[in-house]
Formats: sequence, C-alpha cells, structure tokens
Amino acid sequence: MCIRDRKIAVKKTKLAIFDTFKTSPKKMTGEAARQRAIINHLSVATNSASKTRTAISQTIAEENKILWKNIYSGIFRDLDEILIPLGIVEEEGRLPIKRGPKALQESGMPYYHLTKKGLLVALSISETGDRESMMNEFFAGEYYDTEEVPIQEMISKLHKTAPRFTFSLFEKYTKAYCDGKISDLLPFNLENLQKVSDMSSHIQMELLEGFAKMSNSERIDTINFLKKIE
Repeated sequence: MCIRDRKIAVKKTKLAIFDTFKTSPKKMTGEAARQRAIINHLSVATNSASKTRTAISQTIAEENKILWKNIYSGIFRDLDEILIPLGIVEEEGRLPIKRGPKALQESGMPYYHLTKKGLLVALSISETGDRESMMNEFFAGEYYDTEEVPIQEMISKLHKTAPRFTFSLFEKYTKAYCDGKISDLLPFNLENLQKVSDMSSHIQMELLEGFAKMSNSERIDTINFLKKIE
C-alpha cells in the first residue's frame, strides 16, 4: 500500500474527569480519578516544590496508600498528553536541581499551575477545596474578561443563596465540554451556557417559575414537601 492510501488514526485529546466504566456507570475510570486528583492538587498547592510531577505523584500516592512510582508514568502522561495540550495546566517555571540527568540539571525541573481553564475545571470537581475563593479568582485579576461580567454578577448572587446549585452549573458546563457539546471552555459566557442546557435545566426553570407564582403559604408548603423527599 502506498503512503497516500494509508489512513492514519489520530486520537483526539479528551479530558476524562467524568469518564466511568461501561459496566459500572457510577465508578470512575483510573484516568478520570487521576486527572481529578492532579487538578485538585494544583488547586491547593502553594509552593513551587509541591507542583512538580514528582510532588504531585507523591501526594496522590500518599492519599491513596500506594507507591508513587507506580502512578508517576500516568501523571506524566496526563500532564503532557492531556492537561497541558488542552490548556488546563501550564508550566509555571523551573526548579534548579543538583542530581539526576545532566540535561535535567541544566534545564531544571518543571513545575505547574492551573490556567483560567484549569480553574474552571476545578470548580466542577466536588472534591476540590475552597471553591468559593477559586471562583473569585476565576472571575478576577489576570483572568478578568469583559464577556463574563454579566455571568459573574449573576453567579455571585446565586452562590449566596444556592451554592450547590451554582457549582452544579460549572459541573454541567465542564461535562458538556468533555462530551463535545462545546468546542472550548472559554469564554465562559451566556452563549456557551445556553449550549449546555438540558432537560434538568428545563425542569429547574419550570420549578422556579412556578414557585415565583405561588402565595407565601404555598411556598412554605412546597419547601417543606421538598425537604421531606430530598
């Protein structure tokens, strides 16, 4: 077969943080758990030394009571082949080292941090630490984007009254990205949020609109009923 007749299969880079086993839909794959752990670790890491591949591997291994060398190759692959190419994680700098391969001593050991996309993904992971502070960071400072101002204002209001619902929006949004419903995580604007609307969104809207039309006594009765079946 000549070269021009060959079909080369190109594997699409895909974030796997919501992937589950086909035979056990509620059980996450090893890749999903590992990527979530990397993102979670980088969301709370405070110093450069704690953000290297080795440090990430050691922390995750300790939390799972396994040898860090057994997961290092997976961490390496997730960073280099998935999280960095997708713009979720990026190299923040290099640490000088005195041991190891000469080439690595000359170039230094890379350490990483979450990008704005990475912060957005971290907000969708329930086990991530202080998501409120992370949300404020996502909408502020160097990450500021004028397209996101209306969204920021409304989400801040929602978070004060319904924090779990608010973070479920980030989860649904990121999952839609993982499923290919939106092509990119940014900008986090109204147009992209509309693309991830599903049946649960319509049900929630129906409930809110109906609740707004109720009398005060009907609202109290409804809340009490929903609390009983929660």
